[in-house]
Amino acid sequence: MALLGVAAVGGCVERELSITSEPEGALVFVSDREVGRTPVTLPFTWYGDYDIILRHGGHETLKTHAEINPPWYELPPLDLLSHVVPWTYHDRRYLHYELDELKPVSDEELIKRADAMKDKLDSPSEQ
Repeated sequence: MALLGVAAVGGCVERELSITSEPEGALVFVSDREVGRTPVTLPFTWYGDYDIILRHGGHETLKTHAEINPPWYELPPLDLLSHVVPWTYHDRRYLHYELDELKPVSDEELIKRADAMKDKLDSPSEQ
């Protein structure tokens, strides 16, 4: 009976992901979902690989990913026990990114890129 009572009020794991950037105020997308501007903290449900995109005016867009691995108490078979203990685990993860300043592109470079794109569009696609 006591074991059933403990299982009924079992614990859980609260997962939080905090993302900061230099400079602050970058728009953050996590797995194609806009989550706010840095610094931002959000709950996450699963462990694994997350696609991260940060955008800030005057800076290069940063596209990366973050591998968030489970803590020891979330590995099988210990994860079964961590969900029935009468307390809550707090799993907080922190990611920090530095954005590079946007470098101006010369007119010659823009023309060169446009010509390359035109050639690519004009060439027959390989099938």
